[in-house]
Amino acid sequence: MKDSLIEEGYTGKIFGKTSPAGNRIMIGIPMTGQLRSEWVLARYGQVIPCNWGQVDCIRFLDQWSPMGFSVADARNIIASAFVEQVFEWLFFIDHDTIIPPNTILKFNQRMLDGDVPMFSGLYFTKSVPSEPLVYRGRGNSYYNKWKLGDEVWVDGIPMGCTMIHRSILKVLYDESEEYDCMGHKVRKIFETPARSYFDPETSSWLTAVGTEDLELCTRIMENKIFKKAGWPNYQRRKYPFLIDTSVFCRHINPNGTQFPSNGEEQEFIKHGKNS
Repeated sequence: MKDSLIEEGYTGKIFGKTSPAGNRIMIGIPMTGQLRSEWVLARYGQVIPCNWGQVDCIRFLDQWSPMGFSVADARNIIASAFVEQVFEWLFFIDHDTIIPPNTILKFNQRMLDGDVPMFSGLYFTKSVPSEPLVYRGRGNSYYNKWKLGDEVWVDGIPMGCTMIHRSILKVLYDESEEYDCMGHKVRKIFETPARSYFDPETSSWLTAVGTEDLELCTRIMENKIFKKAGWPNYQRRKYPFLIDTSVFCRHINPNGTQFPSNGEEQEFIKHGKNS
């Protein structure tokens, strides 16, 4: 890891020290302003590890929840505040992702191990049929050679239940342009791709659209962010992001329908292949 993080006041486990109380983890929740009761019960019904920290025991975790922004803008406000306030881990929980009660317990162990810079839980699309947000490659649909409970290495993860180490976001922050987001000066770490361009070889206009989470994963790999952040082994990996499918979340819509809604997960209990 880079010495510059120590100079700015970072004292995470990776340096053999302990972060100051309240600065170990920030929870970021982009939201529209409406929350289902199922989400609230899941978020605040988490099993909290022993010795989690005095601040967290009283108020659980520091939390930023901007409202009225696009998803990418909301994530940028959260990520910028996270870097500027010198936290160690950023935990994104989307307002429509219901996390299982042992999520923090499982993620806490990974934080203690400190050997994976970005990891997420598993959830499916809000659609019928519902598909797992597990990707190896772009434009080739989802990856299906795994069983529920596996640790699956991929090149793209969603952000709805995702933990990111400070070192990754600090490099992204430093390399991202500043912009004004409804009065907030933030860095463009996340960006929703939406481009149109003319291809002279085919004499046609093409469009490219996508989501801010896959765009971030692509940027991290292509811009050598792992190497710059002090994780060179991950830079060499074809699939550097981890999905822990034992952290099986539910996607919920405003009507209360939870996805997968037709038992699509059964395929990965009975017929999935180990990754």
